[in-house]
Amino acid sequence: MTKLFNFLPFLFLNIFIQTISAQVAPAPAGPTNITQVLEKAGQFTTFIKLLKASQIADRINSQLNNSNQGLTVFAPTDNAFSSLKAGTLNSINSQDQMQLIQFHILPTLYTISQFQTASNPLHTQAGNSDDGEYPLNVTTSGNQVNVTTGVVDTTVSNTIYSDNQLAVYQVDKVLLPMKLFGAMAPAASPAEAPAPTKPEKNVRAGAADSPSGSDTSADASSAVSLKRHMVEGVTFVVAVVAMVVSCF
Repeated sequence: MTKLFNFLPFLFLNIFIQTISAQVAPAPAGPTNITQVLEKAGQFTTFIKLLKASQIADRINSQLNNSNQGLTVFAPTDNAFSSLKAGTLNSINSQDQMQLIQFHILPTLYTISQFQTASNPLHTQAGNSDDGEYPLNVTTSGNQVNVTTGVVDTTVSNTIYSDNQLAVYQVDKVLLPMKLFGAMAPAASPAEAPAPTKPEKNVRAGAADSPSGSDTSADASSAVSLKRHMVEGVTFVVAVVAMVVSCF
């Protein structure tokens, strides 16, 4: 019994130490969750809804937690979506809406400094990444990262999250891809052909000074009549002279 009582304090001390150790041990880190990252940052409600509705959020989380492949996400703010022209999202079908969301995701991890050496165009997860169907261009100026789609130009305004597998950057415009929203500029209308010039009528020399046909006919008639009267007058004078001569 004495030995038992001597052992009990050590037993209780061991149990106490194990209990305290269990309480202070850090909990294992949970899996990366893209929607939780965005929810914590705030102002990304619309983008979160689209990620969930298209199930792209689940794909991102699965990819991050089951592979070593990194991802880069450009997250448009709620203001970016509200700034879109009315009906922009409704103008495309659900399949194209999914491509639009995936256009905001790069299948490679890019830090801000890595954008400086990135080769354009960058492949996105939209469409077939092998043929560059939905290309994105990124340029840098110092620490500023400029993003262009051919339809929209914007800049990375904030780094929301970054680790060794995922980088999430805030953009203040929705990235609209050329394939879906780059309507070709209306073709220039062909130049109007000048109205055909009416051929000029051949005008005989001096025609501008000549009288009209009816006037010419009238003048000819007058000339014939005058000539006849002159002949008659001369004949009359000759007859009178002949009579006077015969009287002598």
